[in-house]
Amino acid sequence: MKRRINFMCIILTVITILETVALSATVFYGILTKEVIEDLKNSADVMIESDAWNIVSDPDHADMREIPKRIRITLVGPDGQAICDNYADVKDMGNHKNRPEIKAAFADGEGKAVRNSQTMGKSAFYYAVRLDNGDVLRISKEVSSMTGILISTVPRLVALSILLFAACVWLSHALTKSIVKPIEELAQNLDGPAMYHVYEELEPYVTTIRTQHEDIIRNANMRQEFTANVSHELKTPLTSISGYSELIENGIATGDDVQRFAKEIHKSSNRLLALINDIIRLSELDVTTEDIMEELDISEMAANSVEMLQMAAEKHQVRISFSGEKQMVMANRQMMDELIYNLCDNAIRYNNPGGRVDVSVYREVDRTVLEVKDNGIGISEKDQERIFERFYRVDKSRSKSTGGTGLGLAIVKHIIALHDNVRLELRSKLGEGTTVYVYFCETNVE
Repeated sequence: MKRRINFMCIILTVITILETVALSATVFYGILTKEVIEDLKNSADVMIESDAWNIVSDPDHADMREIPKRIRITLVGPDGQAICDNYADVKDMGNHKNRPEIKAAFADGEGKAVRNSQTMGKSAFYYAVRLDNGDVLRISKEVSSMTGILISTVPRLVALSILLFAACVWLSHALTKSIVKPIEELAQNLDGPAMYHVYEELEPYVTTIRTQHEDIIRNANMRQEFTANVSHELKTPLTSISGYSELIENGIATGDDVQRFAKEIHKSSNRLLALINDIIRLSELDVTTEDIMEELDISEMAANSVEMLQMAAEKHQVRISFSGEKQMVMANRQMMDELIYNLCDNAIRYNNPGGRVDVSVYREVDRTVLEVKDNGIGISEKDQERIFERFYRVDKSRSKSTGGTGLGLAIVKHIIALHDNVRLELRSKLGEGTTVYVYFCETNVE
């Protein structure tokens, strides 16, 4: 990463230096061209005021002697032939009628042009003006071309470019180091305290990395704890099954004991199957990509769950009832069946003999509410934050006696997390009971 950033900075530096040199030379040459043409125009004005014919034709003329030798003056007749020139013999000069500056002067009164000499590294600047008698006075001057200017300044440009390049390389190295340093420190100290003096632009990135790392560690710990709990939970019924079956196999159990042991084996087998089914379902929910949402009548589904659990409620000496009218929500059908069943089943198992479970569905302002209320043992405040964890039980002895797996509410939590429009709220008081609210937002109501 460092090499790549340094390399890109060096490339950018080289491009910037070259572009700066080229732009500077272009701007400078443009200013030079404008000034030279302006000087030639001023010289032409002086010539005109001083009678250009006499100045050019008489080398001893006072005004002619004051003209710098580097300025060339040419007088051209209407036919394009040079009448006189202070640099060359007009007999050897060709017709000038098609020269751009001469042509423009005859047509518009004045003209200008620049012609470059690649071999001499010079540029000839021309300015021509038409006189009152119809002739054209042309003044020209040779200066270094852009190429010549660049060549003459090459040593200085090279020296300056090297200095700039060295400074930029040092700065890019320092900048790269400062950018990468927080990331390197984070990589070496992911579990340490939060870092300080991080660039504002990097703070979201660093925070995201740290959060993801913490999530990974937390998930790893949860999986480790889950594995340990699974082993323990599976070991208990398997030990019972193995022990009772061994007693029967060795003939130790006889008569009524055989029937009682068989009953315990059957009970432990059912618990084992329930555990395996819930573990498989949790694993499916962990990696599920299900997004099949449909319009459901949550009242009908709740009523069906209550009907299915009537026998279980009677077994625990608990009365379960449903009330509500048709309410349509968007959700996954299978998951909602599991959610309602687990909430109701949990309310029955953690209740008292003679207790009740009231399930209701109703409409609030902008949402549909599924309410599962019981008057059972309740949950203390410290336990309310953890009851949705896998295998966490408020009353472990009660859970084993009722046959609960400790995974029902964990499944509910996963289902809620997979629905963006569903939210769960729990209210409970130890010894008085528990109420769970499931809110369905943005539902379609018939």
